[in-house]
Amino acid sequence: MKLVCSIAPVLVNISRGVHGSVAARRIRAEMCKELKTKVLRLLPPTSNGPTVHRDETDGAEILSYTVKALKEGHIVAVPTDTIYGLACLAQNSDAVRKTYDTKGRNGQKPLAICVGEIQDIYKYCKVKVKKELLGDLLPGPVTLVFERSEELNTDLNPFTSLVGVRIPDHPFMRQLCQMCGEPLALTSANISSQTSTVEVHEFQELWPKLAVVVDGGPIGDQSRLGSTVVDLSVLGKYRIIRPGCALSSTVDVLKHKYGLSEHSGEE
Repeated sequence: MKLVCSIAPVLVNISRGVHGSVAARRIRAEMCKELKTKVLRLLPPTSNGPTVHRDETDGAEILSYTVKALKEGHIVAVPTDTIYGLACLAQNSDAVRKTYDTKGRNGQKPLAICVGEIQDIYKYCKVKVKKELLGDLLPGPVTLVFERSEELNTDLNPFTSLVGVRIPDHPFMRQLCQMCGEPLALTSANISSQTSTVEVHEFQELWPKLAVVVDGGPIGDQSRLGSTVVDLSVLGKYRIIRPGCALSSTVDVLKHKYGLSEHSGEE
């Protein structure tokens, strides 16, 4: 898929925010006083090829903006195959702390990591399942939890030996991870404990704290449950941590195709 972006700047009043449906529809890119936040819109190709307008540029420009912001230690908002997420470089301890602060998230709640390819999982996780199983579930709306490896930043989730890993079925996200060359720390784009978001205007109050917001358009309410989270850290077993939006298909793969048995996590 060729990604196309539309960039149109608009000022945001940080102290009051921008309210109302008309204002929300008008916003495509904004410059924040503190971070000079860019909101960049991804436009999908039409049946006759990419939609072309005068103010559009190739999606590579969006990737470039986003990678640059991440490498500088900033937080960005990105679309996934389920909900919108906040991302930073997982190996950057300061950026990880800023992500918690941005959401107001409890420091004892873990962040997942996001990688671009299945082989990347083996660098940061101790995998106890067949590679074919990974290929059946990823890329997709599933977070797989494994024991973490020594390669992963010790400041990321220091309270647990486990880490969740995602490969979203979203071309922008996979390219972003590949261009960064290291894992992203990923969490939902919302104030902690509030509803997950499937459109960028739903987390507009966070924009002033972000360097880049990538607008991939509406994702769909059916995905608002987020990814299905499953613990695969125990050999031959699985444990559902969060049902998410792909529970049935995930269990079917784990239980019926690969013969894993469910465990309670109390063993």
